[in-house]
Amino acid sequence: MTTELDAKLKTLPRSSGVYFHKNKAGEIIYIGKAAVLKNRVRQYFQSTRDMDVKTRALVAEIFDTDWIETESEIDALFLESEMVKRYMPRYNILLRDDKSQMFVRIDMKSEWPHVSFTRNPADDGAEYYGPYYNGFAVKKALRYLRKVFPYFTKPTKQVDRADLDVHIGLSPAPDVTSDEYKASLKKLIRYIEGGRQTITREIEKEMRLAAGLHEFEKAAQLRNKLHYLRELQQKIMFGDKEFLDISKDKALSGLVDLFGLPKIPVRIEGYDISHMSGTNVVASQVVFMNGVSSRADYRKYKTKVERNDDYANMYETLHRRFSEKNIKSWGMPHFVLIDGGKGQLDAALRAAEERGVKVPIVSVAKREEEIIVHSTRSNIDTTMLDTYRTNPAPGVSVELTGEYYIVNLHAGQANLSPHSKNLRGGSGQQAYSDVVKLFQRIRDESHRFAVSYHTVLKRAKQTASILEEIPGIGPTTRRKLVKTFGSLRAVQAAAPDALDQAVGPAKAKLIRAYLQLP
Repeated sequence: MTTELDAKLKTLPRSSGVYFHKNKAGEIIYIGKAAVLKNRVRQYFQSTRDMDVKTRALVAEIFDTDWIETESEIDALFLESEMVKRYMPRYNILLRDDKSQMFVRIDMKSEWPHVSFTRNPADDGAEYYGPYYNGFAVKKALRYLRKVFPYFTKPTKQVDRADLDVHIGLSPAPDVTSDEYKASLKKLIRYIEGGRQTITREIEKEMRLAAGLHEFEKAAQLRNKLHYLRELQQKIMFGDKEFLDISKDKALSGLVDLFGLPKIPVRIEGYDISHMSGTNVVASQVVFMNGVSSRADYRKYKTKVERNDDYANMYETLHRRFSEKNIKSWGMPHFVLIDGGKGQLDAALRAAEERGVKVPIVSVAKREEEIIVHSTRSNIDTTMLDTYRTNPAPGVSVELTGEYYIVNLHAGQANLSPHSKNLRGGSGQQAYSDVVKLFQRIRDESHRFAVSYHTVLKRAKQTASILEEIPGIGPTTRRKLVKTFGSLRAVQAAAPDALDQAVGPAKAKLIRAYLQLP
């Protein structure tokens, strides 16, 4: 450890946060989270006798360490997860066993919502919280929280008889109403999102009020909840907020340098189109704030005209996005990334120009993972691109083809896979590797979100088409079935009482008879 690093580590705070270990070249080689940064980071530089071979190799490469403080461990875990996906540090891949992201799913639209976990969030109307890399820790945290905010872990219909989970305080009691249960779940969600202190104060207030009214049994229950909450302060918790100092982010500063932007792009939007031969045409709008995905700001579009024309679909999407109403509601992006080639980029630029909007817009072509920039209409300063065109830098290749710059920020890197061509292979730190990873993250997320919405519409249409054949079942009933069960297979597998509850006994009888269900 160098003298400079030793002096720097003495300034480590006692708050929670995310730390970045770097090598001599300034490359981020490991990202981690900590409940107390001062304690966790300094552990790396104590005795290495008890460390495994991989960890000792990591410590031997550490030349510098940076960190970002967060308000809670909840924020630290989400920020760590996003940064690992962004920078893909070598040692995070080597040292982690649980590499898949996990989301907490709660469907508040259901009468009796349940809490579950998934690695593949769907566009099904439910709320998703995450993503988290450490699935074991997420489940452990939710188990602790269940003692404070009892919840169901699987789809259920509230019954009069209490089961074991009710007796030990893990599930709602039979006398709890749906509204009361949802109010408790909302507190759970607020806690996951970082509202621990507010929730604690509210429970303390309720406890004092109950004691003042001589409702001692209720006061005792609230006291136990406070006890569990204080225990949780010593355990790892997670949420979906981040407090990133964007001046430390190489990807965002790299964007400013490469494209001559006037300031760091706080809000970046990514767009993609998904359809099957011109049917169920949808578009996705994903939003990254300070370089981190902001799922609450995602939007999806169903095109007004179904056509097998990605250029026209992209034009319609951006034309709707830059309407006066949407600009007023969502604000303006500072940078726009289109998934596609010259045609999709031209369509997006034309839509922005017709709306009188001037915002930097570029695209990423799938085949070679190259960035496409229009020489005059993309609203960026091409000075740096012209410099690299005449004087290429390591890993950077720029060509001017007609009116378009073709920018390759990963020149010389080997292919990793057909979908992620040229991006992650090779060795060494390229000049703009952080920008490449950020673009790939935005592109992949916009693709995932578009495909998930397209899949939902396709399944709903398939279900509705068969249900249309059932005599006596109209559009309103079909919508109820699709909203409740999601697919024809789910309708066929539904319990008789669930079908009765969804559409009524008379119509349920017609459906069972037509589909030959018991």
